Amino acid sequence: MRILLVLALVAIAAVVLLAAAILAFDAPQAPPSMASVENAFDNVDFSKAPPKEHFTARDGTQLGFRAYAGRSTETVVLVHGSSGTSASMHPVAQALNARGVTVYALGMRGHDGSGRSGDIDYVGQLDDDVADFIKTLPLKQTGERRTLLGFSSGGGFVLRFAGGPNARLFDRFVLVSPQLPVDSPIMRPNGGGWVSVSVPRIVVLTFLSRFGIHTFDGLSVLAFAVPPENRNVQTAFYSWRMLQNFGPTSHYLDDLRHAPGRVLLLAGASDEIFYSDRYAALLKPVRSDLDVTLLPGLGHMDMMVKTAALETIAEKIVSQSP
Repeated sequence: MRILLVLALVAIAAVVLLAAAILAFDAPQAPPSMASVENAFDNVDFSKAPPKEHFTARDGTQLGFRAYAGRSTETVVLVHGSSGTSASMHPVAQALNARGVTVYALGMRGHDGSGRSGDIDYVGQLDDDVADFIKTLPLKQTGERRTLLGFSSGGGFVLRFAGGPNARLFDRFVLVSPQLPVDSPIMRPNGGGWVSVSVPRIVVLTFLSRFGIHTFDGLSVLAFAVPPENRNVQTAFYSWRMLQNFGPTSHYLDDLRHAPGRVLLLAGASDEIFYSDRYAALLKPVRSDLDVTLLPGLGHMDMMVKTAALETIAEKIVSQSP
């Protein structure tokens, strides 16, 4: 019996040492720069992008956004993708605003120069930030329709929000090339080269979180293909808690099923980061009224900059009935 006890203690000590080593040394390494992402905005004219404004979140942090005043009763709040900024949503905002839509492009906490780069204080803080932002808007007018639109990781976050307690702050949800959990059929390995994932560190941190241990939740677990010279603008690394918050939940199918109002999904048929041809087969059995549109010949970032994508997104939002 004593030998068994000693062996058990040795095994536990070995596991603890292995976990400690993983936490200490298993940091993700940034992949090589991905041209389709880094060069996506080369031909975009940002001269007419409105200046960044700020609102105060419940913890006192100043968070940025860009406002595009419209003339219709349509209001759209935009959420950028991983490593993105409020300015990266300018082409979409401009396309919507040209049709009279009032648009707000958010700079999510941990991005765009707000808070700590790639990190948040707790899982759910981004949801709280969006709710806090909505409280700063004028009271909703009769006939006004509010839409939350997210791209890529932001699309996964919008799906998360649609299944959360604040979902009814919006009447409709638009997912553009949305990220789904890593074990879903739409995920290409390593995001087609966009992201490096520290799986061992994620496993250890997830295990610790189940026991209420969150001391190490700020450790990085994702690294994006952001070159060093761009890291002062683009977020290059995500912590474990940012990964848990900025994207879909593990019960994303239930979130989709219970989302109030209409849900629209648009993606490029030639997406190099996700298997976009698998969205409909995965999601429509859960939500038969889900509107899925694939645009031929367009890649992942094309959905943010190409005229065909921008016009389709704008037309869907303006023309869709409640």
